Amino acid sequence: MRRLVLALMAVMLASDALAQFPDGQTWQQTWQQTWQQTWEETLAAARTEGKVVVAGPPDTQVRLSLPAAFKARYGIAMEYVSARSTDAAARLRAERAAGIYAVDAALAGIQTMATVLYREKMLDPLRPLLIVPEVVDGSHWKRGELWFSDPEQQYVLRIFNTVNRAFTINTNEVKPQELRLARNLLDPKWKGRIAFMDPTVSGTGSNQAAQLYAQFGEDFIRRLFLDQKPMISRDRRQLTDALARGTHPIAFGAEDGELQRLRREGLPVTAMFALEDMRGSLSSGDEVGIFNRAPHPNAARIFVNWIASREGNQTFGQALGMVPARNDTDESGFVPQVIPRPDVDYFDPSSWEFTVTTKEQVRLHMKDLLRGR
Repeated sequence: MRRLVLALMAVMLASDALAQFPDGQTWQQTWQQTWQQTWEETLAAARTEGKVVVAGPPDTQVRLSLPAAFKARYGIAMEYVSARSTDAAARLRAERAAGIYAVDAALAGIQTMATVLYREKMLDPLRPLLIVPEVVDGSHWKRGELWFSDPEQQYVLRIFNTVNRAFTINTNEVKPQELRLARNLLDPKWKGRIAFMDPTVSGTGSNQAAQLYAQFGEDFIRRLFLDQKPMISRDRRQLTDALARGTHPIAFGAEDGELQRLRREGLPVTAMFALEDMRGSLSSGDEVGIFNRAPHPNAARIFVNWIASREGNQTFGQALGMVPARNDTDESGFVPQVIPRPDVDYFDPSSWEFTVTTKEQVRLHMKDLLRGR
């Protein structure tokens, strides 16, 4: 239906491009002035509000880069609330139960977006708030349109699409040829030497566990998480440090930005993107949503338009190590393996359906499985 409406609009534009409005302007000129007027009024109100409060990932580079770039562009302060998505969601839930509405926008993983913020009706429709031409023009996006994840195509905007690392190895301790197949991870030589993000909480760990479960089944999961006795942590920096030291030279979920720094410093860490029997997978990184009852609604609108713009998407992507879903950003800083290829059939664990069904079921199953570990 939406495509039909767009087609009809295109026909109308083609036939009426020269039609004059009462003020002597064309439709395009009038529209240009309308969005600019709305934007300028919103920006003025946002500057009066003074700041925007954004809940985002606990990534040092993101925490430093986003507020500085946003302030430089609009003169509006960004209060960046840094926390893992699950911790941020728990805090938001508690605050809202107490009648406190302190945060304007969320940058969170799809599982938190889908199973907490969206499901518990914390979000306002985002699509109507996007008005900047370079944001709403589908020609600037690799999909040819804005990529909304939620069923209504209104609430949760996906701005990244990156080929995900399956895991990372320390090549002083592990050679890539030793891990050609997923079952090689079950070799007794790796017992106690594998590290995972906690698969019992929403986020990277549960994403990876769900993919492994979907591809290799229950027995593989039991042998990997029980028999191999991996280190399980909720601290990505801890996993990254264990990988760098070589105590746990196979790490699922190490911190992307920190890994890039380690590689630049010459440390022997190498990403494994797929195995012979394990498809490459995609990641949507942190997606974008806007809270209902936002305390700074005008600043929030400026922020969501900016984060989906070329500048905002690129700033966030470079800091987070995620490939933007836009087609007009500079991707020269990314290794080729993380940029999706159109001829490859990737597994997409960030899809909405997989997230609210299989991924959530596996997360709850992992809680039971690891309870007596």
